[in-house]
Amino acid sequence: MNQELLQRITFNPSQCGGKPCIRGLRIRVSDVLTLMASGLSKEGILEEMIDLEELDIQACLLFAASKIDHPVIKAA
Repeated sequence: MNQELLQRITFNPSQCGGKPCIRGLRIRVSDVLTLMASGLSKEGILEEMIDLEELDIQACLLFAASKIDHPVIKAA
């Protein structure tokens, strides 16, 4: 399921400066995350951005989590 969700995140160098977007739309992952951080509910985001689907929001959260969850190697 996680890989299916992450396939909703697309990268196109000629769209939105190559930033991660949702399903080829001009809606950046960062746009959705910023709205959530501002307190807008999932339902509010879906009303605001009518092209989005609920799974797109989940994909944004999973994408963000995958970017901050990386191994840290401690020097000896």
